[in-house]
Amino acid sequence: MRSNLVEDNGPVTKRPPSTLAGLDAAVSGCRACPRLVRWREDVARTKRAAFRDETYWGRPVPGFGPPDAALAIVGLAPAAHGGNRTGRMFTGDRSGDVLFQALYDVGLASQPESTHLGDGLELRGTRVTAPVHCAPPENKPTPAERDACRPWLARELELLRPTLRAVVVLGAFGWQALLPVLADAGWRIPRPRPVFGHGACLVLGGPSELHLLGSYHVSQRNTQTGRLTPAMLRAVLTDAARKAGLGDGT
Repeated sequence: MRSNLVEDNGPVTKRPPSTLAGLDAAVSGCRACPRLVRWREDVARTKRAAFRDETYWGRPVPGFGPPDAALAIVGLAPAAHGGNRTGRMFTGDRSGDVLFQALYDVGLASQPESTHLGDGLELRGTRVTAPVHCAPPENKPTPAERDACRPWLARELELLRPTLRAVVVLGAFGWQALLPVLADAGWRIPRPRPVFGHGACLVLGGPSELHLLGSYHVSQRNTQTGRLTPAMLRAVLTDAARKAGLGDGT
């Protein structure tokens, strides 16, 4: 299993994408992980009954947000009937409903809903992405699949590096996946490696000062049980917005 970073819908090149738009286009053509390709395409064919009249995206889901973002939000992977259906991270499912409502509440999104591509949503200084770009069975990518997808996230952070000032990581999987990517990009990770936790916050030295913040994932399990409340999520995003220089987050 290998990364598809230097492939563009098939033809091999030696040059990684030089812009985020180019990266997003290349991501959507990746077929590096056979299990994930089979799963995402099978879901897109069989569909959920509620969406039987829709055409599913059924491909890797690229990041979403402006190319000069100062804040990045890193999740886990697209949902089978969310991002894998709509083609946008955290869009079309209940996890996304929670996240985008909170982003809107703190002034980082133009509207509280993210339902489909072309719905008018714009993010303010913020980009949403994930360490795995294909929907995995049971929301559980394998370590090999995470590692195969890692170069996409690494290149995304490289392209954001001139403006990136803060990162919010949603969940332990994203935290563990992101730290080696940040280290490879030149940011200094403390030893021992920092442990994930909701409200975790540290400053990394390197190419530029980078604030790293942790939040519980916006999964239905967390939000329905009250482990993560809207107020808790807003507090982390408000702090991240301030640290990223995006105002007071309101």
